[in-house]
Amino acid sequence: MIDVDKTAAFIAGVQQPDGAIPWFPGGKLDPWDHVEAAMGLDTAGRHDEAAAAYHWLARTQNPDGSWYAEYHDGRPADLARDANFTAYIAVGVHHHYRTTGDTTFLTTLWPAVDAAMSFVLGLRAEDGTVHWRRRADGTLSPELLLTGNCSIQHALTCAARIAGELGCPRPEWTTAAARIRDAVVHRPGRFLPKPLAMDWFYPVLTGILGTAHLDARWPQFVEPGHGVRCVHHEPWTTGGETAELALALAVHGDHDRAAQLLDTLDHLATGDGSYWTGYNYRTRTIWPEERTTWTAGAALLAHAAIHHDTATTTTFGRSPGHTRSR
Repeated sequence: MIDVDKTAAFIAGVQQPDGAIPWFPGGKLDPWDHVEAAMGLDTAGRHDEAAAAYHWLARTQNPDGSWYAEYHDGRPADLARDANFTAYIAVGVHHHYRTTGDTTFLTTLWPAVDAAMSFVLGLRAEDGTVHWRRRADGTLSPELLLTGNCSIQHALTCAARIAGELGCPRPEWTTAAARIRDAVVHRPGRFLPKPLAMDWFYPVLTGILGTAHLDARWPQFVEPGHGVRCVHHEPWTTGGETAELALALAVHGDHDRAAQLLDTLDHLATGDGSYWTGYNYRTRTIWPEERTTWTAGAALLAHAAIHHDTATTTTFGRSPGHTRSR
């Protein structure tokens, strides 16, 4: 059972005075997990702290619309600029707006969202899929990542919704999202194969495919009583992946299975509302020994969706062109 107030207080306790949310005290920050933690804050009613996290992004955005892949103590630590990390601000800003109805916030963050989408679309391949990152030396990484592209199409959809709310339509974003969805559904071999649970459930979490897609590989990735394996061939379950799969199930209406899955996080819970990142069920050991803000954020989002939180289910609802299965 998730203690919403304690888990949100844990995230807020790690958040720095300038709004930045690192993984844990003294740890690194990446823009994607920063947003995940901020969305968790919003589900618990900590809207001021969540807004501060998005304003931090607006202040630190690079002139080209991107963010660096990693920061430490407010300074860039990895100068690569990831497409999906940059895109994810749109998901968080949309979620904050749906939670609060704050149009002033939406207007203030709009330039950052607009610039971020421009950067991301500048990394497209000819077929509309998006390359992983622009390296620190400025060259384009050739990798096409399935989870990353699913997340980008979700962000483009959220960004287009924001644009519509503000009367600044960006139909090219909707078209770009549709091209990525087409690739995921019809050309999955286009993406770099990885043994990751994220590559299995992210097409569902981001509204491209329905839950029937999960059935064939459920036993491969879900360890009963422990949650979701991060990679299918290792005895290591992780709280983040478990919570995100529960979120995917909940937004598609499978609340019972989502709740059962989220309950498996209890073995990772601590007394202060935080969660250990992962657990090796073969050696019965916590690994790594860290309690991350993004794991807490994912748990809060899943809990919110299971309890029919409209802002969360709207943000992670089915995308236009949703396909029931592959």
